[in-house]
Order: sequence, then C-alpha cells, then structure tokens
Amino acid sequence: MTNNLFASAQGAVGTSPYVAQMLSHLFMELMAGGRKVLPSSAITHVEPNELARTAAIDFARRLVPRWQETLGTELLGSYLIGSVAHAGFSWRYSDLDIALVTAAGLSPQAHCRLRSEAVALSADWESKVSVFWTDRHFSIGRFPPLDRIDYLDHAVILMERECIRPPRPTLKDVRQYLRGAPFANWADRGRNFAAAERLEPKDRKEYLRTLLYPGRFCYSWMTGLMGSNDDAVAFVNERPPARLNVDLIARALECRQTAADPDALFSARRTLLSQIDACASLLTDEDDLLR
Repeated sequence: MTNNLFASAQGAVGTSPYVAQMLSHLFMELMAGGRKVLPSSAITHVEPNELARTAAIDFARRLVPRWQETLGTELLGSYLIGSVAHAGFSWRYSDLDIALVTAAGLSPQAHCRLRSEAVALSADWESKVSVFWTDRHFSIGRFPPLDRIDYLDHAVILMERECIRPPRPTLKDVRQYLRGAPFANWADRGRNFAAAERLEPKDRKEYLRTLLYPGRFCYSWMTGLMGSNDDAVAFVNERPPARLNVDLIARALECRQTAADPDALFSARRTLLSQIDACASLLTDEDDLLR
C-alpha cells in the first residue's frame, strides 16, 4: 500500500520524490490514527497543502488527550492557531501552532513532558509543533499580542474546559510589540542573509520567512490584525508602503505556496536591506507624529 501511495502522491505533485514521499507519509499518518479522511485513490485529487493540513489537525486531535492526562485539570483549553487554523498552511514551511490556556502556567518540567508525548505520537510532527501557552490571566508564558489576537479571531478548539477571553490588544499594543524584538530580530536576520555568499539548505525555511516578514509586519502595523501571508501580500499590494518591494514578497509567497526551494530568490537577498529601511520608516513616521 505504501508504494501505491508514493506513486499516487508523486503523480499528484510532480516528479519530486522528496515531495511525494512526504505526502505519502502524511497520508499514512492519517490512516494510522484511524481517520478515514480520504480513500487512497483520492490522493491524486488532493491539493498537497490541504492534505498536510488535514494530517496536522488529526495529529493535534490525537495529541491533546495525552496532554490532558499529563496536565489534568490544570489545562483549561487547547486550540489550533496560525495557518493551520485560518489559511495558508504549507506542508513544507508551516509550523503546527497549538495554544494552551492553563490555570497557572507551565513549568519547564511540564513543558518537557508535553514534548515527550508529542515525540511518542509522531517524531515527524513533533518537530513542527510550536506551543503557545499562558495562564488564565494571560499574564505569563509565551503568548505575544498578535498571537493573542489570532486566538481571539481564529482559534479552533481542540478541547475546552473553560472559555477564557483575554482583553483584545489595541493597535497601540501591537505597534509597541512590533517595534521591539520582532523588528530587531528580523532586521538582524535580514542583514545576515544580505551579506551571505550562499544559501545553506538548513537556512532555506528561515530565509523564506525573512523575505515574507515585511508583508506581515506592515499588515499588522497598519491594521492591528493577525492574518495569513496571503492576507498580508494582498494588503500590501493594495496599499504598498513607500519603498517596499512588494514584488519580492509576492514571489516569496508563491515559493511558499508551491513548497519550492527559495534558492532562486537568493540573488535578491540584498533587497532585504531596503525592505528593512521601508519598515523602519513606519516606526519613524509614528515617532514623528508623537513628537
């Protein structure tokens, strides 16, 4: 059966054995979990990213009961956020974002136990899991303002013992957050890639994210919302900030959608320097208004 799935998947997405093997593995994950989401004959008609999203959701639904056993009544709710919850999930480039709302937070020991449960269920999916967590007051943990907005607007419930609705971050909150570590870290990565002589295979995902980030930054800065890469690119196409190279961001989005290597975009790496300047001008413009 595995060989048949491999051949079907390869026919669905082209001639890349790596891509076909990955999709076959995702399909087998679904079957192993007892989920007859699709007949094997239908794999040739399924868009690869949607198949991967289905497998990701299935993995999360099988994982959360294990986390419930580990955390007991401490776990108030578990939710899908990010691209798996709203739009734009990429089988190659997306993380599987799971948000946990707990009574009093997660200790390092508890966090390690949760990771161990994920590895036991699927080492392949565990490497993609990104955990966002907080307490019932949203006062500690890893749950930045934009992810809090994502939780309020797009969360998909995996389990819920108690519904917790934190105050919605304002546009001022979002901008204060973005002008700090998110901008500084992205700018540092952008400068490093701009100065690099070659793109290492291990850096492909990070490079593509670095190309895409100015679209997401401008979208959130100007709207106070959390959206997909598709939303962000559509927004900056309609309302392009001064000096922002929107075409490069659109090309990076196409690369992400097709799960292609971003190597063809590496020749444009020095454009990241002007992208940084364009985004920095938004910060400067607001500072001028506040003076």
